[in-house]
Amino acid sequence: MKYSANLTALNTADAVLVAIFEDSELSETAKKFDTQGEITALLKCGEISGKIGESTLLRQGTQRILLVGAGKPGEITVRQFKQIVQKAFQVIKTTASKNMVNALTDVQIKDRDLYWNVRFAIETFEAERYVFDEFKSQKADQLKLENIVFPIDNAETQRAIQHANAVALGIKLARDVANCPPNICNPKYLAEQAKTLEKRTALVKTTVLGEKEMAELGMHAYLGVSQGSKNEAQISIMEYCNHPNPDAKPIVLVGKGLTFDAGGISLKPAAEMDEMKYDMCGAASVYGVMNALAELQLPLNVIGVLAGCENLPDGNAYRPGDILTTMNGLTVEVLNTDAEGRLVLCDTLTYVERFEPECVIDIATLTGACVVALGQHNSGLVSTDDALADTLFQASQQTQDKAWRLPLSEEYQEQLKSPFADLANIGGRWGGAITAGAFLSNFTKKYPWAHLDIAGTAWLQGANKGATGRPVSLLTQFLINQC
Repeated sequence: MKYSANLTALNTADAVLVAIFEDSELSETAKKFDTQGEITALLKCGEISGKIGESTLLRQGTQRILLVGAGKPGEITVRQFKQIVQKAFQVIKTTASKNMVNALTDVQIKDRDLYWNVRFAIETFEAERYVFDEFKSQKADQLKLENIVFPIDNAETQRAIQHANAVALGIKLARDVANCPPNICNPKYLAEQAKTLEKRTALVKTTVLGEKEMAELGMHAYLGVSQGSKNEAQISIMEYCNHPNPDAKPIVLVGKGLTFDAGGISLKPAAEMDEMKYDMCGAASVYGVMNALAELQLPLNVIGVLAGCENLPDGNAYRPGDILTTMNGLTVEVLNTDAEGRLVLCDTLTYVERFEPECVIDIATLTGACVVALGQHNSGLVSTDDALADTLFQASQQTQDKAWRLPLSEEYQEQLKSPFADLANIGGRWGGAITAGAFLSNFTKKYPWAHLDIAGTAWLQGANKGATGRPVSLLTQFLINQC
C-alpha cells in the first residue's frame, strides 16, 4: 500500500473516507460532500447517527463516499479511533476502489495531534490488511486498494507517513518470522534473516556465533538449553552504526529466540504446544525493529541480538537438578527445564557487555505468570534503572503498545536461593514474572537494563491465532525519542 498527502485528492480519488459525529454533526469534509443535502437527509432518517461502528456507503457520480460514525467530537480515544479505521477498512476492501482519500484527519483524537492521527491510521490499515498465507496452496484474494491519500500536506503529515511506514514494515516482518512454522524457522533460519538485513543496507553488519564459539566464550547455560536439539543454537548480532559520533555507545536490544520450546524434560502439556513456535517472538520483534531502524536511518548506534535456540527433550537434554555455569561465572541449579529462556538470556546479557552499551533492553516471551498478572493487553516491564523504565513507559503510552512496570526489589532474590548453586532458575509460585526478571538482573550489573516480558502480548490465540508484532512499535518509538 502506498501512502501520501495531497491537498487536492478529494476531487480525484474513487473513494473518500468521511467522519460523521454524533448529534447529527458533520465533519468539515462531510460538509463538502453534502451540497445536495444527501448526508443530512441520511442523518434525519436515522440511516446513520454518528455512533462508533456505524457506516454507510454512498455514491456521488463516480466517487464512493464511505461515511463512518466517529462518536462525539474531541472525545475519541486512541482505541476508538483504531476501531473506526478497522471498520472503514472492512467496508472499503469489499469495493473495487483503488485510490482512497482518508479524511479521518477531521477526527480529533483525545490528547493527540495530527501526527498521531495519520500514524495510527496507517499502522491500523497495515495491521488489518496483514495476511500470512505463505504455506497455503490457495492464497488470499488480492486487495484492490493501492493508494491511501491524506488531504493535509505538511511536515507533520509527511513525518507521520515516514514513521508509520517504517513501523508497519517492522511489525510485518516480525509477524512473518514469528508465524513461520518451527520446522522452517529454527536458529539457523533466524540467522539467515539477520543476514538479509545486512544485504539490504550498508548501515548494518551481521555476525553469527555458533555453538563452538559459544563454548569458547563459556556460555554453558545457553548451551545447556540447546543440547537436547539437533538444531544448533546460533546468536545473530546486527550492528547498526549511524551515529554522528562513531564512538557513541550503542543501545542494545536482545531478543529471546526459542524457535520451539517443548519445555525439555519438564515437558509442557500437549494442548496448545503448537503455539510454542512463538517463543521466539522476542527475537522476531528485535528483527522487526532493526528493519524499521534501517528504513528511518536514525542517527544512532544500535545493536540487535537474536538469541536463537530450541528446547527439546532427548537423551542428551539437560535435566532438573543439573548445575550449569554461566558466562559470568555464576552457577545455576536447574529446577525446571521449562524455565529455559532466562538461561539463554543470562549468557547473552553477559556477552553484550563487550559493546559497552548505553543501555540494554531484552525482550522475551518469558513467563506465563506475566500473562496471569497483566493479561494480553500490557507487556511486563522490569528494570534496574528508573530513567530507562520511564522512557520505555513513555514510548508505550505514545504508541499504545502498552507496558506496565512491575516492582523489582532485593526481596525477590531470596526466592532464587539454592543450597547447591549460586542461583536457582525458578523462584517458586509467587511473583513468577518478577523473579524471572530478578534472575536476569544478576547478569546486568555493568549497564542500565530493562526487560520486557511479552508472553501475553506477542501473539493471539483462538480464531485469530497469530503473531501481533509487539513490541516493535514501542521499541521503535523509544529509538525515535532518543533522537
